[in-house]
Amino acid sequence: MPDNDRTLLTKAQMADGVAALANSICAANQGAESIALVGIFTRGVPLAKRIAAEIMKLGGMQVHFGTIDITQYRDDLNTFQMVPKLEGSDIAFDLDGLNVVLCDEVIFTGRSVRAALDELLNFGRPKRVQLAVLVDRCGREFPVQPDFSALKVTLAPGERVAVRFEEVDGQDACTVQTQASTR
Repeated sequence: MPDNDRTLLTKAQMADGVAALANSICAANQGAESIALVGIFTRGVPLAKRIAAEIMKLGGMQVHFGTIDITQYRDDLNTFQMVPKLEGSDIAFDLDGLNVVLCDEVIFTGRSVRAALDELLNFGRPKRVQLAVLVDRCGREFPVQPDFSALKVTLAPGERVAVRFEEVDGQDACTVQTQASTR
């Protein structure tokens, strides 16, 4: 972790946050026989897997798991020096009539969620779509709010939330990074 990073959530706090998300999702979907958790690439995928594992521990509900790649739906592709790798979406179950929970590690502007909804609707017509995030960073550009979040933060301009998962990055960490000034 670079010297200018400050910790938002420790590994243990991240695990507690995932457990809290799972409990909140179960409470909000009480009575449903099944639910679908769909992780947004890249770091929404391990978050969704962890939430799914916690929901399965709680029992009482079948959990479907899928992944969604929003690359082709991004409105900022022209700003990238290198186009992100296409992962492809994988939803191998019928979404029609299901309660779906989109999972992403951070929500900030709301643009990723807008793109995910566009891609998700190519797979069917869910009964309901909810949003679960580990960190809700204030500063929306689109009218999209999470239904479930483990932490809500307001950061200064030039700061960003960085979430790392062992499955992707080799460690669990949630930090605030200060971006170098361009003056």
